[in-house]
Amino acid sequence: MNIISGVSFKVLGLSLAIATLTAGVFSTGAAAQQTGGTQQDQALASTNELAQRHYRRANTYNNMERFDEAVTEYQLAIAADPNMADAYRNLANIYLSKEQFNDAITMLARFITLQNNQPGTPLIASLKTIGELLRRAERFEESIDYDIRAIAADPRDESQIHLMANRYDNAGDAEKAIRIYEQATLSIPDNAFMNRNLGRLLEREGRLQEALVQYQRAAETDPSAQYYRELVQNIEARLALSTTVAQG
Repeated sequence: MNIISGVSFKVLGLSLAIATLTAGVFSTGAAAQQTGGTQQDQALASTNELAQRHYRRANTYNNMERFDEAVTEYQLAIAADPNMADAYRNLANIYLSKEQFNDAITMLARFITLQNNQPGTPLIASLKTIGELLRRAERFEESIDYDIRAIAADPRDESQIHLMANRYDNAGDAEKAIRIYEQATLSIPDNAFMNRNLGRLLEREGRLQEALVQYQRAAETDPSAQYYRELVQNIEARLALSTTVAQG
């Protein structure tokens, strides 16, 4: 009986030792995690402060029109915090003033990405500007998406819509001009003239049935306009003639 008790005490002692050791390990691990977390927080705070310091200096230089120094400081701010959106936007403005358009495009693209489609004047202005710069450079495959987003963000800027569409059409890219007016008809469905312009392009491209749909929508939106009704009648007549010819 004494032997069994002795064994029990030894087992109990070993269990307590393991429990104590395990507790020590967990305690050490938790402390290490807490210390690591604290160090990361401190490093992040330090990085943010460094980025803000460079950003404030850059703004000062920018206001003084010491643009080269401002560029350096904005770049340092971005190096410290790659997600500092305003630094990219301010850099883009400087590059625009210096006519360094490719650099401006790069900065605007990054700024737009960081906005994550948040509505606001800076985003709208950036979308319009980068679209125009890319169109000037005839980088149409890149510009079209920004133009579409610009229309969706600010559909009431009708003159900008026409400029976009005309640029693509004059460059011989009717499909992109059509995409511009398609977006316009979605963003401002109460504007019959956008349906008319889209219909005109579709008709010119031989897509008569699609053109008819747009002319009909224009006539429905603005029933007082005889012009839209005449467009509908003309297309219907052409389609009827095509059907008659096809039937022999």
